[in-house]
Amino acid sequence: MALSLTLGTLSFLFSVVWGRPLIRFLKAHQIGESIRLEGPSHHQTKVGTPTMGGIMIIVPVVVFSSIFILPQYQSLLLPLTVLVATGILGMVDDWTKLRQKRRGEPKVGILARHKMLWLTVIATGAALVLHFVFRLESIAIPTVPQKIPIGLAYVPVAVFIITGTANAVNITDGLDGLAGGTAAIAFAAYGIIAARQGQAHLVTFCFSMAGAILAFLWYNAYPAELFMGDTGSLALGATLGTVALMTGQWLLLPIVGVVFMAEAMSVILQVAYFRYTGGKRLFKMAPIHHHFELLGWSEVQVVQRFWLISMLSGMLGVALALV
Repeated sequence: MALSLTLGTLSFLFSVVWGRPLIRFLKAHQIGESIRLEGPSHHQTKVGTPTMGGIMIIVPVVVFSSIFILPQYQSLLLPLTVLVATGILGMVDDWTKLRQKRRGEPKVGILARHKMLWLTVIATGAALVLHFVFRLESIAIPTVPQKIPIGLAYVPVAVFIITGTANAVNITDGLDGLAGGTAAIAFAAYGIIAARQGQAHLVTFCFSMAGAILAFLWYNAYPAELFMGDTGSLALGATLGTVALMTGQWLLLPIVGVVFMAEAMSVILQVAYFRYTGGKRLFKMAPIHHHFELLGWSEVQVVQRFWLISMLSGMLGVALALV
């Protein structure tokens, strides 16, 4: 635990120090975000804010994990690979959007089906390693002493968890500090769960992730100087899903990541209700953080209240894992 907390602190310090030069580089090369027109109108003031800030999180985690953890625990190569692979996928999507904006084309990035295909390929590779290499094939239910084996069904479940969490965090990334703060809390919660299981390497990895994310929040706090982009949101979500699977406590992910679940479900329900009613809306706007903005909450109020919910749900998730 001492090493875990120390590396988490080092990840924070490293990221904060190199965050400012990164922002200057992104600004100099005009790598800035464009805001969707259908969102709340006051978000248009954020146009041009540097994006691809997920690099700020990924680099220190990979560096410190490779130096201090990976030589002794090769199993950590899996979440690191997922982190880097999905980060590259998100970076390609962010860069494609940037090129489209410069050409005056609609900013759509990689086609959704292509992005989902590559995300599924990465998730499938991770699921196969989890099942056939790490020999994971069971489900842990809170208050039930024995784990329940589900055999080969574990693979599609793992793919769904990794892709679903990646997309949920991506959807959540819409307000300054929202996705980063809730992700840091979720990684810290799973770090505690891993510590209870004696998975020291996973504890260190989780707190390194949390430290790097907190450094990103230094620059992403309202009003944000830097956005994580898909580079960060896809990587954080997919890696969180992988970590949850490695602890065996993936059934608790909807609790630990309750905000991500609520954000994703709000979009699904909005679309379904719109189609079923022929044009009516269940929420004022989806994802649900925009709904609360249109109710009159300030951006800071939405983010801080969602953080509070994340902290409480993280505490509940840890408690259930200890039962």
